[in-house]
Amino acid sequence: MRAFSSDVAFTPTVKAIQTQKGSRSSYARMESGGSWATTVTPELEAFLDELDMFYLGTANAEGQPYIQYRGGSPGFLKAVDEKTLGFADFGGNRQYITLGNLSENSKAFIFLMDYARSRRIKLWGNARVVEDNPVLLDRLRDPEYPGKVERAILFQIEAWDVNCPQHIHKRFSQKQVAPVIEQLQGRIAELEAEVRRLNGE
Repeated sequence: MRAFSSDVAFTPTVKAIQTQKGSRSSYARMESGGSWATTVTPELEAFLDELDMFYLGTANAEGQPYIQYRGGSPGFLKAVDEKTLGFADFGGNRQYITLGNLSENSKAFIFLMDYARSRRIKLWGNARVVEDNPVLLDRLRDPEYPGKVERAILFQIEAWDVNCPQHIHKRFSQKQVAPVIEQLQGRIAELEAEVRRLNGE
């Protein structure tokens, strides 16, 4: 049993290094103040609603890690209950590395990144594959997204933390950039029309 939820990441070895490097006291204060969240909060749910991608980390029985990009419609990673997130698993390149890893090691990690707003959230937990549950798949699928849903993956949260924004380079999705481009194109068209009018005079 862990003393603090952050112990999922702050092992004795990590804490020893934090002591050596001078950061242990600040993290000890964080632990005494309640440590990391362990349930879905309105803050986390609002963050999920806006994201159309995340990174899923798993490892096989030998401990070899694997990171996979997951994408879908905004909000496709959903809160199933206060301790569980879920998403529809779409057909891909059929390597099935994540499925294989989860079949022998349920420990998993989700990395949420909002590049446009320089925000990131890290989640530790355990994941499992759900193959034949039409009710769950209907709840997780987006009928307007073209990906073929093959199964669901559920992620049970052990702890999560909001990471600092430093060193995050801003990047914007096509959906975020499109209105700006449309506005600029409209302004260019207005100016071109004005130039033609003036030239005609």
